[in-house]
Amino acid sequence: MLEVIGLSKRYGKTLAADQVSFTVPDGKVGILLGPNGAGKSTVIKSIAGLLRFSGKVLIQGEDSRGLEAKRQFAYVPELPYMYDALTVREHMEFITRAYGAELEEREMNALFERFELSDKQDKLGSELSKGMMQKVSICCALIIRPKVILLDEPMVGLDPAAIRELKAMILELRDRGRTVLISTHMLEMVKELWDVTFVMDKGRILGTYGKEELGNEDLDALYFSVTGHAQPGEGNGGEPWEQ
Repeated sequence: MLEVIGLSKRYGKTLAADQVSFTVPDGKVGILLGPNGAGKSTVIKSIAGLLRFSGKVLIQGEDSRGLEAKRQFAYVPELPYMYDALTVREHMEFITRAYGAELEEREMNALFERFELSDKQDKLGSELSKGMMQKVSICCALIIRPKVILLDEPMVGLDPAAIRELKAMILELRDRGRTVLISTHMLEMVKELWDVTFVMDKGRILGTYGKEELGNEDLDALYFSVTGHAQPGEGNGGEPWEQ
């Protein structure tokens, strides 16, 4: 379970996150929605431990700043970072040692096969494309068997086969009782994945919605209705091509 309780963050006089609170239960996939500047990145980086903030973030009931919480948590950033001098395989070995997890050869090879990295194991981080780095970042997050995983725009830069595998993996994690939070603008990519969504704007959570509450309404329609932003083609009161 992931619990965010009264999370606030200021940059100087700017209040980027204002008493943000939400919960993603075990075995559920949550989606964090919001326009640019809504405060999503601040919330994501705070949960991941990259920013200081006021309030609380709990991972399986443990304070996110503590070692026990960090052992159960994985984060896939929007912009993956690889060590230039480490191979793909060495990245996996490094992460498991850092987390004190056992690296099972069978499990690692299965991940490499699913994300088409089997023939890339000996490539250095400096030799990888952004899409390849994203795949390695996802594998590094999964290899520690997290109970809570945070994915920030995880499908950007991935090829169709990798997107398919990531979607399947997210559903498998949910079925195994894991907690998943996804921050994304690619709503079409997550329409079959999510259980609960949190709509955010101007540093606040405007609403929390379960999939069963929406009926036939899709995420796009929900986003525009809650935030008050005009849908495409509605900005000038006429047809989208009219000037």
